[in-house]
Amino acid sequence: LLEAMSCPSSGQQGNSIWPCQGTQQTGGPAWPGQSCQSYWPCQPNQPSWPGMQPNVPNWPQNPPVPPSQPGWPTPPATQPSQPSQPTQPTQPIQPGQPFQPGQPIQPGQPIQPSQPIPPSWPAQLPTPTGYLPSPTPPVWPGHPGQSGWPGQGPTGGPVEVWPPAPSMGPVSVPFNMNFPRGIYDKLMLTIRGQVKPDAKMFTVNFLRGNDIALHINPRFNERGKMVVVRNHKLGEQWGVEERNLLGAFPFVPGHHFEMKILCTVSEFKVVVNNTPMFEFKHRIKEVNQIDRINILHDVSLTSVNVDTLP
Repeated sequence: LLEAMSCPSSGQQGNSIWPCQGTQQTGGPAWPGQSCQSYWPCQPNQPSWPGMQPNVPNWPQNPPVPPSQPGWPTPPATQPSQPSQPTQPTQPIQPGQPFQPGQPIQPGQPIQPSQPIPPSWPAQLPTPTGYLPSPTPPVWPGHPGQSGWPGQGPTGGPVEVWPPAPSMGPVSVPFNMNFPRGIYDKLMLTIRGQVKPDAKMFTVNFLRGNDIALHINPRFNERGKMVVVRNHKLGEQWGVEERNLLGAFPFVPGHHFEMKILCTVSEFKVVVNNTPMFEFKHRIKEVNQIDRINILHDVSLTSVNVDTLP
């Protein structure tokens, strides 16, 4: 009889404080419903001390506190994540936050200071200092990729500020523009204008001092024909004219036009209204010494722009 009183069996429902009690403790005032949760030092991951349980009701995953035991909340039979709850002193002061007990770092996740500040945007402007490109990237008609042309290198591009076409008003004729560092590979000159209704000719010259590296001269009535003459001039001596075109004569009196002149390492390429017209091999090889252009005669200009192709 004494042995039965001192050590109840596992099937008894008494209010014993021994850790060997079964899981069916319904009226135990000594420990708050902790079934088989030993307080011995060999089991630190299942603490059953009553002083470490006041924070359990604040977590959304725990069941509501039974009304019959308001002072001692009953956690579920298995609590795999309970040991981490007492170590979070800041969690119980936010009862309205639906945080998970096993993810205590979630309150800091919505704040990402590096996301709204893209650090790479300033590095996406490879143009030289003071250079203002056109609003749209320069494109050479018929060669969108420009993959076959040698690169210019990191120093390509004039140091002057070239205004974009939409910001420019009418350009007076004769027109002159200087290139302080000369022209270079992948430089593209875009001329937009209108041929005068009674035009006889107009001229575009690329100059090196008094020499003419490229002379472009559309003529509207040369013995009844319309031709585009190209040539160069050293001192007072003109070279051999070139007149053949890759397409039809592109200019019409009274009509607008767009002429693109591209400089490469070996030649000039000329396109009018997105149609290739001709190529002119460099006769003055030192293209970096070609430092000026002028536009003359029977034409009205809207804009003259300089770009560097990628």
